[in-house]
Amino acid sequence: QVQLVESGGGLVQPGESLRLSCAASGSISSINDMRWYRQAPGKERELVAAITTGGRSDYADSVKGRFTISRDNAKNTVYLQMNSLKPEDTAVYYCNADIRARYFLSSNDYWGQGTQVTVSS
Repeated sequence: QVQLVESGGGLVQPGESLRLSCAASGSISSINDMRWYRQAPGKERELVAAITTGGRSDYADSVKGRFTISRDNAKNTVYLQMNSLKPEDTAVYYCNADIRARYFLSSNDYWGQGTQVTVSS
Protein backbone atom coordinates (compact mmCIF):
# COMPACT_ATOMS: atom_id res chain seq x y z
CA GLN A 1 0.00 0.00 0.00
CA VAL A 2 1.32 3.42 -0.96
CA GLN A 3 0.76 6.53 1.15
CA LEU A 4 1.61 10.21 0.85
CA VAL A 5 1.89 12.12 4.11
CA GLU A 6 2.22 15.90 4.17
CA SER A 7 3.57 18.05 6.98
CA GLY A 8 4.63 21.62 7.62
CA GLY A 9 1.43 23.61 7.33
CA GLY A 10 0.41 26.25 9.83
CA LEU A 11 -0.54 29.86 10.52
CA VAL A 12 1.86 32.60 9.45
CA GLN A 13 1.77 36.34 8.89
CA PRO A 14 2.01 37.93 5.44
CA GLY A 15 5.60 38.02 4.20
CA GLU A 16 6.68 35.01 6.24
CA SER A 17 7.77 31.59 4.98
CA LEU A 18 6.73 27.96 5.35
CA ARG A 19 8.18 24.71 4.08
CA LEU A 20 5.88 21.82 3.27
CA SER A 21 7.07 18.23 3.04
CA CYS A 22 5.42 15.18 1.54
CA ALA A 23 6.86 11.72 2.04
CA ALA A 24 5.80 8.70 0.02
CA SER A 25 5.93 5.34 1.76
CA GLY A 26 4.94 1.74 1.16
CA SER A 27 5.75 -0.77 -1.55
CA ILE A 28 7.11 1.66 -4.13
CA SER A 29 8.87 0.69 -7.30
CA SER A 30 9.28 4.15 -8.82
CA ILE A 31 7.98 7.69 -8.55
CA ASN A 32 7.50 9.87 -11.61
CA ASP A 33 6.23 13.45 -11.44
CA MET A 34 5.41 14.93 -8.03
CA ARG A 35 3.14 17.93 -7.59
CA TRP A 36 1.62 20.31 -5.09
CA TYR A 37 -1.98 21.45 -5.46
CA ARG A 38 -4.02 23.78 -3.28
CA GLN A 39 -7.68 24.40 -2.69
CA ALA A 40 -9.04 27.54 -1.09
CA PRO A 41 -12.57 27.70 0.36
CA GLY A 42 -15.14 27.97 -2.40
CA LYS A 43 -12.57 27.51 -5.14
CA GLU A 44 -11.45 24.65 -7.33
CA ARG A 45 -8.26 22.76 -6.65
CA GLU A 46 -5.37 24.28 -8.59
CA LEU A 47 -1.90 23.08 -9.52
CA VAL A 48 0.76 25.08 -7.70
CA ALA A 49 4.01 23.41 -8.73
CA ALA A 50 5.32 20.23 -10.33
CA ILE A 51 8.70 18.52 -10.57
CA THR A 52 9.95 15.65 -12.71
CA THR A 53 12.20 12.82 -11.56
CA GLY A 54 15.11 14.68 -13.13
CA GLY A 55 14.33 17.88 -11.24
CA ARG A 56 12.68 19.97 -13.93
CA SER A 57 10.06 22.20 -12.29
CA ASP A 58 7.10 24.30 -13.31
CA TYR A 59 4.95 26.76 -11.38
CA ALA A 60 1.62 28.51 -11.44
CA ASP A 61 2.01 32.17 -12.40
CA SER A 62 0.65 33.23 -9.01
CA VAL A 63 3.58 31.66 -7.13
CA LYS A 64 6.51 32.10 -9.54
CA GLY A 65 9.46 33.73 -7.82
CA ARG A 66 8.06 33.00 -4.34
CA PHE A 67 7.66 29.21 -4.17
CA THR A 68 10.27 26.55 -4.88
CA ILE A 69 9.53 22.86 -5.37
CA SER A 70 12.27 20.29 -4.81
CA ARG A 71 12.57 16.58 -4.20
CA ASP A 72 14.85 14.05 -2.58
CA ASN A 73 14.55 10.87 -4.63
CA ALA A 74 16.45 8.82 -2.06
CA LYS A 75 13.86 9.74 0.56
CA ASN A 76 10.82 9.64 -1.77
CA THR A 77 10.03 13.14 -0.56
CA VAL A 78 8.92 16.34 -2.24
CA TYR A 79 9.14 19.79 -0.67
CA LEU A 80 7.51 23.15 -1.25
CA GLN A 81 9.39 26.17 0.07
CA MET A 82 6.96 29.07 0.26
CA ASN A 83 8.38 32.56 0.76
CA SER A 84 6.76 35.99 0.86
CA LEU A 85 3.42 34.43 1.68
CA LYS A 86 0.25 36.38 0.96
CA PRO A 87 -3.27 36.03 2.39
CA GLU A 88 -4.40 34.71 -1.00
CA ASP A 89 -2.06 31.74 -0.52
CA THR A 90 -4.37 30.51 2.24
CA ALA A 91 -5.60 27.05 1.29
CA VAL A 92 -5.35 23.36 1.97
CA TYR A 93 -2.22 22.13 0.18
CA TYR A 94 -2.21 18.62 -1.27
CA CYS A 95 0.68 16.49 -2.41
CA ASN A 96 0.16 14.40 -5.54
CA ALA A 97 2.45 11.87 -7.20
CA ASP A 98 2.50 9.42 -10.06
CA ILE A 99 3.75 6.21 -8.44
CA ARG A 100 4.32 2.69 -9.65
CA ALA A 101 3.81 0.34 -6.75
CA ARG A 102 5.87 -2.81 -6.48
CA TYR A 103 4.56 -5.72 -8.55
CA PHE A 104 2.38 -3.38 -10.63
CA LEU A 105 3.02 -2.85 -14.33
CA SER A 106 1.67 0.69 -14.49
CA SER A 107 1.64 3.76 -12.28
CA ASN A 108 -1.26 5.34 -10.44
CA ASP A 109 -2.11 8.76 -9.09
CA TYR A 110 -1.80 9.13 -5.32
CA TRP A 111 -2.88 12.00 -3.06
CA GLY A 112 -1.96 13.08 0.43
CA GLN A 113 -4.52 14.05 3.04
CA GLY A 114 -3.78 17.77 2.79
CA THR A 115 -2.24 20.31 5.14
CA GLN A 116 -3.73 23.70 6.01
CA VAL A 117 -1.77 26.86 5.28
CA THR A 118 -3.23 30.08 6.66
CA VAL A 119 -1.68 33.48 5.98
CA SER A 120 -3.19 36.17 8.14
CA SER A 121 -2.17 39.15 10.23
